[in-house]
Amino acid sequence: MFESAEIGHQIDKASYKAAVPALRAALLEAQINLHDNTKIPVVVLVSGQDGAGKGETINVLYEWMDPRFLTTLAFSSPTDEESERPPMWRYWRSLPPKGRIGIFAGSWYSDPIRKRILDELSLKELDAQADQINRFEAMLVNEGALVLKFWFHLTKEGQVKRLKALEKDPRTAWRVTQWNWDRLKTYDKLQDVAGHLLRLTNTPWAPWMVVEGTDDRYRSLTVGQILLDALQKRLSNPVKQESLAAPMVRVNTDGRTVLSEMNLGLSLKDKAYEDELTHWQSQLSELLRDPRFKNRSLVCAFEGADAAGKGGAIRRIGNALDARQYQVIPVAAPTEEERAQPYLWRFWRHVPRHGRVAIFDRTWYGRVLVERVEGFCTEGDWMRAYTEINDFEHELAEFGVIVVKFWLQISQAEQLARFKAREQVAFKRFKITQEDWRNRDKWDAYQQAICDMVERTSTGNAPWTLVEANDKNYARVKILRTLCERVGPN
Repeated sequence: MFESAEIGHQIDKASYKAAVPALRAALLEAQINLHDNTKIPVVVLVSGQDGAGKGETINVLYEWMDPRFLTTLAFSSPTDEESERPPMWRYWRSLPPKGRIGIFAGSWYSDPIRKRILDELSLKELDAQADQINRFEAMLVNEGALVLKFWFHLTKEGQVKRLKALEKDPRTAWRVTQWNWDRLKTYDKLQDVAGHLLRLTNTPWAPWMVVEGTDDRYRSLTVGQILLDALQKRLSNPVKQESLAAPMVRVNTDGRTVLSEMNLGLSLKDKAYEDELTHWQSQLSELLRDPRFKNRSLVCAFEGADAAGKGGAIRRIGNALDARQYQVIPVAAPTEEERAQPYLWRFWRHVPRHGRVAIFDRTWYGRVLVERVEGFCTEGDWMRAYTEINDFEHELAEFGVIVVKFWLQISQAEQLARFKAREQVAFKRFKITQEDWRNRDKWDAYQQAICDMVERTSTGNAPWTLVEANDKNYARVKILRTLCERVGPN
């Protein structure tokens, strides 16, 4: 994969000087067009050998383009805050918004390569991470991003020569340390690992560009021209490509569903409720104060019909916890900032660190529920969301996050009774809106969307708990009991 970057590419000084002005002007024009007229985020990954010119190339791009609309993200060893969250968390929160270019110096490829070189990762585990990376980058592209991946390459002899030249120059000597020379000893292994990973992740939607790093002028012109060509082609077709998805096919010959089979008549009398509530709240409090929970975290995801009792259930959980330990995240329509990012970005940013609890009052499932039913996204968007959500929850669970998901189900008659009751109580009237009444007209469409959601996203590491919520006492106790069962030692 690196052969074309080992043939001695070079550009003479006169040719370079003649080519740069037009290239700079075109890059600036494309960048301004990107910022002012499109909704395209650009993700540029800069990876490769030590001394191959990664930093110099980034500096050149800042010189040639408008730095106000460029962002460089440099990643090294994770901080304490980052180490207490899934590995991809720090990259998700650093993604550039629409209209901007984000340059990643160090990326989601760095840790897998480093760990494989140090034998901290098996080949099978590396391949699994490559698959995860491909899914992540496919999601970015499906969300409208332009992803450009550069690998700067040097031969072993070229790297030695380059490091010596940098070390000899007083202006750059500080950049070469004993660490760089020690890393040179792993050159051959890096070639094997990087070559393997680059082949697995060289996809049609996010291909790798391998650039020879020996000649500064060649390297700068090559990267600048690739960036320009990619921007111009993408700007000429700014509309997000429709995701390919097979049509949703359903066969339900007997009319039974996971919702129709729920026994909404289940209830709990007040005295039994008070006893059960105290018991399970006490147990949950103990479990979350257990030293073993310090290396884990908990995500509670609440969805349900309007007036199903999500808020009351969440308050009963909060009553069992230290207020410093948890956060309730209410989810409504996305803000302008959130619309400028991939759909799951606003949920990734709230992933809790070790020892903490995040309670989502409505969740990332909005895409396959309200956005699907109300037509706020395309069919391709909500169809691929099932897979993207499963990937998201898998990454959380793989890191040790306990993901507990509740759907609170009530009957149409019970919902109507609660709506009318809310209208009669002054401090509850704010809970009922015209939209709530309008949603009742789409009850059947929502019920179908819920069944599809459960079928496609109830997984081994993040199963759905369907809660019979006609009786609030029963629902609250079932939720607390389920949390204790999921958090408690297996």
